[in-house]
Amino acid sequence: MTEEKKQPQRVVIEMFGQTYQLKTDDPERLKRLAVESDRRIKEMSKKVRSFDVQRIAALTVLQMMDEYEQLQRDYDELVQLLEEK
Repeated sequence: MTEEKKQPQRVVIEMFGQTYQLKTDDPERLKRLAVESDRRIKEMSKKVRSFDVQRIAALTVLQMMDEYEQLQRDYDELVQLLEEK
């Protein structure tokens, strides 16, 4: 059975007061990612108490990449443990 390729759809999302029009083949996923990104950016803006949007965005990305890297390490360790069995 072949999987039908979804047609890209235009989606409007908002993050930290900015509106973006993007195309995606998975609108619901993009909306979820935007909501979580917006939450994290707002959380970071409270921590740094800065109005510099670029600084807030950069710090948010660094925090998310740190979390991603930790998840990747945890995953790799789990895979290694499973391969040893």
